[in-house]
Order: sequence, then structure tokens, then C-alpha cells
Amino acid sequence: QVQLVESGGGLVQPGGSLRLSCAASGVTLDYYSIAWFRQAPGKERERVSCISSNDGSTYYGDSMKGRFTISRDNAKNTVYLQMNSLKPEDTAVYYCAGAPIFCGISAREYDVWGQGTQVTVSS
Repeated sequence: QVQLVESGGGLVQPGGSLRLSCAASGVTLDYYSIAWFRQAPGKERERVSCISSNDGSTYYGDSMKGRFTISRDNAKNTVYLQMNSLKPEDTAVYYCAGAPIFCGISAREYDVWGQGTQVTVSS
């Protein structure tokens, strides 16, 4: 059974940093691309970033470029999202999601989801 478990969310002041982790079991990252999505109240779920299974290519939403970094540790079967220079508009529930091979844009393209972790950016 494929399972993704997020951790690392919390409360941080504007300008601060957090690192989210997504631990995968039942699947290896060699075959699954892992994305981070986020969803704020009243808004649609949006893709934050993705790291591709085949060549490790990375993708970011426009508002995350230069602030967020996605990476993976194949030995630990874990994907990380380092978030720097956080802004109040980054406040959301963050989910990691897996899809075979490709980094899709839409949430519908991902078939495995974690339970989510809350990130709150506030002074």
C-alpha cells in the first residue's frame, strides 16, 4: 500500500523559514514523481512544486520561485520542501502527492495523497 506522510508544518513569522518533509512508503521515488500542493480556505488547491522521478527535474509555481526549494533523498525515500522568505499569503494546508513518472499540473493527475500539514505565516 502506497502511503505519504507529511511533517514539518507550523507557525512562523513573515520572512521566516520552514522545511516540510514527505515520507513515502510502499513506493520508491525512482518511479513516483512527488509534488507539493497547498490549499488555503476558500481557494483552489494549487501545485507549489514537483520533483520528477526519472531525472529529478524540478518545477515551481511562479510565486514560489527563488523562495522554495524541493529536493529528495532516495535513501530515505523522502521529499523535502524548504520554504524561505515566507509571506502571510503562503498560509495554507500543504499536501504532498504522488504520480507515476510525470509531474502533472493538476491535482487530478496524482493518485496518492498525504494527510496535509498546516503552515501559518503570521506575526
